[in-house]
Amino acid sequence: MKTVDDYLAKAPKEKQATLKKLRQTIKAAAPRATESVSYGIVGYKLKRKPVAYFGYWKAHYSLYGLGNRVTKAHAEDLKDYLMSKGTIQLPANKPLPYPLIARMVKARVAEIEEAG
Repeated sequence: MKTVDDYLAKAPKEKQATLKKLRQTIKAAAPRATESVSYGIVGYKLKRKPVAYFGYWKAHYSLYGLGNRVTKAHAEDLKDYLMSKGTIQLPANKPLPYPLIARMVKARVAEIEEAG
């Protein structure tokens, strides 16, 4: 899989619309980030630092790479989601929280910008 379009095209049909909207949400929140496929998932970087990654699994979608500061700052909004070190699992049978995802990505971009 070389491109994000390839990644999305290979996803199960029932997940493609959600994945495309997730991609649009992240790109809108981090318009200067570069997009690629790495580690078998979609990733976004800004100034060579990870902004966010996403992937899909049978029962959930996962967000990675947002960083501890961002996830801790949004802990109250994330309390209903399964989380493990660096990963947020979003159930595939429920609508994704796109506004929350956008806020977290924007917070991660701001964190990267502040660091220089």
